[in-house]
Amino acid sequence: MPVRSMLSVRLGERRLKITEVARQTGISRGTLTRLYHDEADRVDLDVLARLCAALGCSIGDLLEFRPET
Repeated sequence: MPVRSMLSVRLGERRLKITEVARQTGISRGTLTRLYHDEADRVDLDVLARLCAALGCSIGDLLEFRPET
């Protein structure tokens, strides 16, 4: 898939755990775990907005586009 989740990198930089982010944002642990392990097929815009607000970042910091070669 050409879009990659960078959530694991962002949480690692801030030394945050999935449980903490779930509690802070109200996003389910399952959703965060799928994003963390780059296994999500789709993500609601609301989820991205809540993550951006909680982490103080932009959508481009959470998702990376890698063209398929």
